[in-house]
Amino acid sequence: MTDQHHIAALQTYWKRHRTFPSMAKLCEVVGLSSTASVFALVGRLCDASYLERVDGRIAPGARFFARPLLGPVRAGVPQPATQEEPETLTLDDYLIDHPERTGLHRVRGDSMKDAGILDGDLVVVEHKSATKPGDIVVAVVDGELTVKTLVLDDKGRYYLEPANLAYPAIRPTTSLEVLGVVVSVARRVRR
Repeated sequence: MTDQHHIAALQTYWKRHRTFPSMAKLCEVVGLSSTASVFALVGRLCDASYLERVDGRIAPGARFFARPLLGPVRAGVPQPATQEEPETLTLDDYLIDHPERTGLHRVRGDSMKDAGILDGDLVVVEHKSATKPGDIVVAVVDGELTVKTLVLDDKGRYYLEPANLAYPAIRPTTSLEVLGVVVSVARRVRR
């Protein structure tokens, strides 16, 4: 078994349990027969930043949740397949610039479908970000939470606009507080 297979076994275990097993159980999880082999594996994976040691236990390292970033794929006419060595990337690295002020919101409804935000999607929202007209934002308008496009009218008043003609614009009657700017959308296409 290669280290990549061992990493995959550890990732599967982590996904199910949100922790790593004891060193004795680790032999079974990664398919090694001796604790000396497991110690050597852990050492290699720590050196490569897949794991780290924290208070005498192992924990996920910086590269543990990284996935291979394979070559581009056309959505039109097929292209020749390449065999390049892929780099790795975590979804956090790709989607989140400011982890200390980023959260996720699950979208309910179809008022933003023409902006590509569908019912059930997760929007990645940067809180405490500067906003400008045209940004898609998560906001509290008149005490109710929504995701819409922030618009500034010709009188200098902000309002929220859906991305679906079946819904009207929302003009606040008492208050409008922008909680954050939508910076990306995540969607599962197969469950």
